[in-house]
Amino acid sequence: MPQAPIDAYSWPTPNGHKVHIMLEECGLPYRAHPVNIGKGDQFEPGFLAISPNNKIPAITDPQGPDGKPISLFESGAILVYLAGKTGKFLPEGDRARYEVLQWLMFQMGSVGPMLGQAHHFRIYAPEKLAYAIDRYSNEAKRLYGVIDKQLSRNKFIAGRTYSIADIAIFPWLRSWENQGIVLTDYPHLKEWFDGIAARPAVQRGVQVLAEHRKPIRDEKEREILFGKTQYQRR
Repeated sequence: MPQAPIDAYSWPTPNGHKVHIMLEECGLPYRAHPVNIGKGDQFEPGFLAISPNNKIPAITDPQGPDGKPISLFESGAILVYLAGKTGKFLPEGDRARYEVLQWLMFQMGSVGPMLGQAHHFRIYAPEKLAYAIDRYSNEAKRLYGVIDKQLSRNKFIAGRTYSIADIAIFPWLRSWENQGIVLTDYPHLKEWFDGIAARPAVQRGVQVLAEHRKPIRDEKEREILFGKTQYQRR
């Protein structure tokens, strides 16, 4: 039976792009539904029903593992699910599989949160706090160094083959300038980055919903993204 389209509820952010790229790489049919996080779409009951943490992305697959629909949130979990569904980009062997998963967790636990904070305090914070800017900019440089060292010994993040670890990390490094990074300081990372960026599926993935993303335009959007609205109990 042909695969029914997967519904991807997302926005053109690094976490959103992870899933867009994975869907493109796997060749799965899907429909991308914009969840405008600047307008507060992430707090709508319909979205919260599938993403209770009110964060994008989330997916609904009408043909889940048991043939019944399944909804998932958290981008890392979605990558693991899609890899399991298609048998792509996550090795079957235990050793190689755990190599990939540890680098996926590295992205989820370090690269995303820390580079997100670097973005916030360097670009979006209404008050420029030198301590915060220095702290997260330095952490960004440290993380780039970790990745560069890993890529000095491996063609891809988790070894010799392209995997969900590469798919997870790449979108977060696309804004390296905003993170205070000089990419040429990390030659192994830069070579890898340029190679990933040249992949046709990656190029398609980062264009998904891209036309919807605009700079923060007013204080209402800023408040929704960074103010009290996001902390309300729902």
